[in-house]
Amino acid sequence: MQNTPTKQGPDFDRADNIIAAAQAQTLWGLFRERVRRTPDAAAYRDYDRAQGRWVDHTWAMVGRRVDLFRAALAMKNMKPGDRIAVLLPNGIDWACLDLAAHGSGLIVVGLYPNDTAANNAYILGHSGARLVLLDTNARWKSLLPLRSNFPALEHVWICEAPALPLAAPADGPVVGELGEALENAPAPPLQHLATPSDVATLIYTSGTTGRPMGVMLCHRALLWNAQASAAAIPPRQDDVFLSILPIAHAFERTVGYYLPMMGGSTVAYARSGKDLADDLTAICPTAMLGVPLLFEQMATAIRTKAATSAIKRTLLQITIYIGWRRFLARQQRQKLGLAARLIWPFLERNIARPVLAAFGGRLRVAVSGGAPLEQGVSRMLIGVGLPLVEGYGLTEAAPVVAANTVEDNVPGSVGRPLQGVEVKLSAQDELLVRTPSVMTGYWKDSARTQETLDPAGWLSTGDIAELKEGRIFIRGRLADVIVLSIGEKVNANIVEAELTSDPLFKQALVVGDRRPFLVAVIVLDSDSWELFAAKKGLDPRQPNHPTSKIELQAKIMPLLASMPRHAQIRALHLTLEPWTIETGLLTPTLKLKRNRLIPFFAEKIDELYGK
Repeated sequence: MQNTPTKQGPDFDRADNIIAAAQAQTLWGLFRERVRRTPDAAAYRDYDRAQGRWVDHTWAMVGRRVDLFRAALAMKNMKPGDRIAVLLPNGIDWACLDLAAHGSGLIVVGLYPNDTAANNAYILGHSGARLVLLDTNARWKSLLPLRSNFPALEHVWICEAPALPLAAPADGPVVGELGEALENAPAPPLQHLATPSDVATLIYTSGTTGRPMGVMLCHRALLWNAQASAAAIPPRQDDVFLSILPIAHAFERTVGYYLPMMGGSTVAYARSGKDLADDLTAICPTAMLGVPLLFEQMATAIRTKAATSAIKRTLLQITIYIGWRRFLARQQRQKLGLAARLIWPFLERNIARPVLAAFGGRLRVAVSGGAPLEQGVSRMLIGVGLPLVEGYGLTEAAPVVAANTVEDNVPGSVGRPLQGVEVKLSAQDELLVRTPSVMTGYWKDSARTQETLDPAGWLSTGDIAELKEGRIFIRGRLADVIVLSIGEKVNANIVEAELTSDPLFKQALVVGDRRPFLVAVIVLDSDSWELFAAKKGLDPRQPNHPTSKIELQAKIMPLLASMPRHAQIRALHLTLEPWTIETGLLTPTLKLKRNRLIPFFAEKIDELYGK
């Protein structure tokens, strides 16, 4: 039996400065209207390594550079509907090529800089991209051996000025520097006025169970979703968004790029993961988006710093406890006890504020998306005063479906559906979504489109969910439900999340489909394992020694104590080698590639069951 759909009516007039989707019509229209309204306001901020400082770029400046890109594209005889690809770290040129493409009627294909060359070569070929913008000559050299996979590619622009001649095979695409392409460009051509229903971009899904699929999103879908997200968390003109996630990711594209453009906010581009701590204190963002791993790393850093002193550790624990109670009191409109009110000013001044200063001290909202956030991490960060909320979406919905807000926040849920979005559950408790921002379909895959999107417009998400009091609680992936040979069902995601809640267990893969019980392959955190092994008198070089496994199994038992008997782990294989994107075992969004991991460890898994 299906649940009754939950629906909320649209109400998007939340701020006078926000450009409405109806006025923009297309992404090009959004950009041109933003340039018209606030030409001298800072659009983007990036770090100039030559000058050693952060530099602002106004909307008018960006507009001039976008015109150069449009002119350069016209010289390459690009026609409306052609695909062009971007394989760059986040930055001004990513945005400029994207916007120039929309002003020329082209379709943008975003690629992940941290993805493998094989995956990017596949996407270039599958999308039929005619042009690609790359960051370095080394990047192009990594793709060259795979160029038979992308025969349609005609032009390669490279941002980096090479020390050696660019690698350009005689029978391959024309390779040149971006600077030269822009310098030689004439006046920009007339704008191509796309329609709202025209496809604006192909965003390739992560491909956790197979090849990535190209999701076609039109201008209307992206604008509608950005506007609906803005109704939940309105952007302000004085906001500074810190851009961390790749723009190729649907979450960053809509909420971290188009939404700030709607509100006239500034977007600052983080330099790299290793520079993030410095970037936070230099930029002092008011808004940021991240995946759970980012917030988990931040929580770990806070705990590590406090661990140097018993007093600091105790004060941090008290701060989190009282801060969490203050949060619950605000959300539930309840009064806080007298003792907590009296002690909080001291804790805020000496513990909470110094912690928040590491985030820049100005954050008014931090959004976690892409995967479930571990509740201990959420409780800790909210307890010290970080305005952290979770949301939910999928690329096929452009992408946001639901979100908590700072004022209406229930950690553990992904919030309420955006205004105008309908949700319901199937007989298998799969979350179904109907939204105006639904995809046009999958590129070159009408059969898969029909499987995912029914004639009534309901989108199958593949996620198991629970609906309570208008909120959505995600309980795992339908594809990750393990059916044991004894007939019991186990959600692998939930077991893996419980295992990795302990810092000793860095990554975990739970296996057991059509088997009598569960086993796990676990990546140990090398530093934590060294300490654990020393404490227990184990050889750190032999995590799979029988004695080591006994100790580790004892460590796992309390983590899964609340789970039923059939959800317990009966055997383990341990490794110290992390699973990475580069080895093809993680997606660019850091999700496990089960279809690669299970065959990779097939022999070890069979041994576990054999024993």
